[in-house]
Amino acid sequence: MKDLVETMGVHKRSMYDTFGDKHTLFMKAMERYDETVGALVGARIQDQTSVKQAVRSIFEMAISVGDARPPGCLIVNTACELSLLDPEAAAKVNEYFAKTEALLSELITHGQATGEISSQHDAGKLSHYLLNSLTGLRVLVKTTSDRQKLGDIIDMTLAILE
Repeated sequence: MKDLVETMGVHKRSMYDTFGDKHTLFMKAMERYDETVGALVGARIQDQTSVKQAVRSIFEMAISVGDARPPGCLIVNTACELSLLDPEAAAKVNEYFAKTEALLSELITHGQATGEISSQHDAGKLSHYLLNSLTGLRVLVKTTSDRQKLGDIIDMTLAILE
């Protein structure tokens, strides 16, 4: 809270008047993060010419960490650190994961319909698998900066789409 107040140049009381408490502020921050990342993902996949490349771009976003932001994902961090303790945070995490899984399922279903992605696996089950892999990648990116390793993981994960 101290960092926010100093950075924004507002009084602490103004923060509490606006958001009520730290928990409400955190929930709003999660919503904003979801909106921001969702818009970035949407723009990124829209630029792709193939479904496989669209899925790959989602995974590559998870490892493209620059100096401007810390590695990892606020939603995944919240899942790991707060979900068992805070039902409201858990609900937000589950909502975000469901949106990501639905997007993956939509892409897979489209790719299977066009023949770009094998129909060997059920689209729903495949989207569960990819969400799990993407979440794991978002955790791993906090522990390594080895781009080759992270890229190899993406390649192996997405090989299931062949």
